[in-house]
Amino acid sequence: MSVTAFNSAEFPAVTPWECFSWRWFTDGKVTYDGQRLAGLMADKKLHDGILTSLQIALGVVLLSVPIGMAAAIVLTQMNSKIRTLFYSVAIMPVLFPGVVIGISTVVLWDRIASMTGGGAMTDIGRNGVFLTILAQTCFISTYCFLIFVARLQRFDKTQEEAALDLGASQTQVFVKILMPYLMPAIASSAVIAFLYSFENYNTTVFSILSDQTLTTVIASKVRWV
Repeated sequence: MSVTAFNSAEFPAVTPWECFSWRWFTDGKVTYDGQRLAGLMADKKLHDGILTSLQIALGVVLLSVPIGMAAAIVLTQMNSKIRTLFYSVAIMPVLFPGVVIGISTVVLWDRIASMTGGGAMTDIGRNGVFLTILAQTCFISTYCFLIFVARLQRFDKTQEEAALDLGASQTQVFVKILMPYLMPAIASSAVIAFLYSFENYNTTVFSILSDQTLTTVIASKVRWV
């Protein structure tokens, strides 16, 4: 698919190959109704969408990774009966359609903003970037949770017990034993959360409000092709 961006043909295709060209990056194209679409390098709306997507993705990572890690650690401390219930509740967000999560997030925060009667809470509750971060975190944190659960299942708890017997505090055990062990899971969940957020459309299109992300900008351009 990437190769088609360098073909000068009007319709994206590898064959027939007309000529190697940078036109889609510089000149853009003229649509059937005479509207000129800017090339990739000059498309400010697309650039703004990328920046907004990066902001949202970073926000989702900062929320989803700690939430997923905390939930996984709590899961390992529970007895078997409660653990099954907690696990079922924790993975439930991925079962809901992204459309439902996006709309419900907007409705909830709109009600909160209305009840506060103005001020900073109203501005926050109707900020598309903020709402999108919260909406995406609802289900992306579940993927992070599953990654941490898989990692913690192989953790040798006797290391914690030995450290506690030697006089270490719970904080020291967490910082010096558990955190280093979880670093691969932290890195993996951060990458997964970033990628899931950056390419998300179903939830974002409803929660972003008047702002634009990369996916919504691309979707809006489809009708002009």
